[in-house]
Amino acid sequence: MSISSPVRKAVVAGALAAVSIVLSLTPFGYIPWLAGASLTVMHVPAIIGAVLEGPLVGALVGAIFGVSSLVKAATSPGGPIDVFFTNPVVSVIPRILVGVVAWAVFAAFRGKFRAVSAAVAGVAGSLTNALLVLGTLVAYKAIPLAVAGSVFVANSLVEAVVGGILTTAVVLAWKGIGDSVGKSRLSSEDK
Repeated sequence: MSISSPVRKAVVAGALAAVSIVLSLTPFGYIPWLAGASLTVMHVPAIIGAVLEGPLVGALVGAIFGVSSLVKAATSPGGPIDVFFTNPVVSVIPRILVGVVAWAVFAAFRGKFRAVSAAVAGVAGSLTNALLVLGTLVAYKAIPLAVAGSVFVANSLVEAVVGGILTTAVVLAWKGIGDSVGKSRLSSEDK
């Protein structure tokens, strides 16, 4: 018995949106990194949603991540540039586009190996998040271009690698489970 596509999309979107919210409200969304900085994985659920269920789910999960980022910046700012994250152009729109770009890249590589497609989508979605957020912060003069470049090199490239690895691991595990639904382990073994 399979779940219909709209129901499955809603369930996956809801589950990944919940993961995004938990990541934004807890320290699990940040991995400690060099000199007190941290890497974020909060965009990865949007990428996974896009790869598993398409651009609408990826955009929806990305929007939820963006809105949670906006609300957090408005209610409990942690630094001087958080005021800029109360602007949806900085906090929400780039995160919506993370899912859209990740899906487009996954779709472009879909005929290739599933692991390669997922990894490339994870890297592309991560870089989309970094480039759009840093780019809007530079455009709004929240940070100088040199700082954005340093952050990109020191953090964003590593986040892209982590995004590619996490996306690949989750997608392969999910697809492996989905491919074996309705089959017992013993039914596929040779006798």
